[in-house]
Amino acid sequence: MRLIWTHPIEHHADMSRQSAIARARSHFDSGAFFDTLSRRVALATESQEPDAAPLLRRYLSEEIESQLVSLGFACEIVENPIPGMPPFLVGERIESPSLPTVLLYGHGDVIGGDASNWTNARSPWRVKVEGERWYGRGIADNKAQHSINLAALATVFAERGDELGFNTKIIFEMGEEVGSPGLDVMCSTLHERLRADLLIASDGPRQRALSPTMFLGSRGALHFRLALVNAFGARHSGNWGGVLANPATVLANALASLVDGHGRIRINGLLPPAIPPQVRERVAHLEIGTDEGDPPLSPNWGEPGLTPAERVFAWNTLEVLAMQSGNIANPVSAIPRAAEAVCQLRFVVGTDWHRAKELIEAHLTREGFDGIEVTIEASGAATRLDPNNRWVAFTERSIESTTGKPVTLLPNLGGTIPNECFADTLGLPTIWIPHSYPGCRQHAPDEHVLAPVMREALELMTGVFWDLGEPGAPYSS
Repeated sequence: MRLIWTHPIEHHADMSRQSAIARARSHFDSGAFFDTLSRRVALATESQEPDAAPLLRRYLSEEIESQLVSLGFACEIVENPIPGMPPFLVGERIESPSLPTVLLYGHGDVIGGDASNWTNARSPWRVKVEGERWYGRGIADNKAQHSINLAALATVFAERGDELGFNTKIIFEMGEEVGSPGLDVMCSTLHERLRADLLIASDGPRQRALSPTMFLGSRGALHFRLALVNAFGARHSGNWGGVLANPATVLANALASLVDGHGRIRINGLLPPAIPPQVRERVAHLEIGTDEGDPPLSPNWGEPGLTPAERVFAWNTLEVLAMQSGNIANPVSAIPRAAEAVCQLRFVVGTDWHRAKELIEAHLTREGFDGIEVTIEASGAATRLDPNNRWVAFTERSIESTTGKPVTLLPNLGGTIPNECFADTLGLPTIWIPHSYPGCRQHAPDEHVLAPVMREALELMTGVFWDLGEPGAPYSS
């Protein structure tokens, strides 16, 4: 697919653009958006729960398909190629083969509600407004985000008189919170059906609450488990201490050899190449942890010589997520039989992550830690669109035109999303425009979004979709 640049966005019908943005603002201010979002949050679409299948399908048909059909989309709910996993919704609306085609993505499933740990009489399944904060499970991840995008699409559709000015396709899933099972297979199988010029989607947080943000990919993630088990069971610590190796002690020291006491990775081969100049330039001015409620940054933590932003967006990190040995609630005077830990490597493009098991095992052997079993449990690739891609400049100008603010452009998200399905499997330029913020507490009790951010997001997405229907958009030939 070859992108051809026509000319900059000129907004020939600028009053109509402004009218569309005003219409979007009115949709939010009237309470209509709140009503839609409240209805969606009330559906407890917890994809980890075995009995959630009817609700997951209902969300697709009643919430997403019904809205898309009203916009002229042809939709189909497609069964997951992996047995027992949630279905997908695939839709398309083609106005003309000569127009650019945009692929949209979203997910309607949420992490477990954890209702007992929400505070101040809040419920995960009822949107509660407290000042600028709207609370509810999945409201930040991802129900407000895809609801904003669909509302913006509907706004442009209405303002232009039942047309968009570009072609639109969508793939929507209900299993992102369990690792997006089947998504990559679906993208491969439906490669021609999902062919497009660009992916636009929304997930994750802005870099700062007040800063409109774009990111062009994500760090990859690799989960692995380390386990050490002796052959003879637990033994009395007085009779055998000092002559039998303690699995917990061995594993703790093995972990310290992988990542040191200052958070620096020590495994040969699992560090990325040098930060590319265009990436370093984009993150050089960014600050981390400056929003109200953000935790203070740990001094002298992480790779030396890098700024905090470079550590999050341009480098690799290794975290110990969980450790277990013995019974911490009721310890006994015995050398434990076993110890294990779950670790996570977040990595950027260029990391030799496919060889992670081999590299970790070689490192442990070299450091003298024999007998530790290494198991790779989950992985997702890193992606990063070239910041100089024409669609990046186009979208950045559109957002700045709407908001009057400079856009924070991240080469990739610090977290991980299933972007490799779109960037690698479908071969698309990928632009993510997040509508949440770092302090949203996604996946935790008291998850919330900020009303001013959502209102601005609805305006800027309306502007982006409006501009995609103007002659100034890049197109394929």
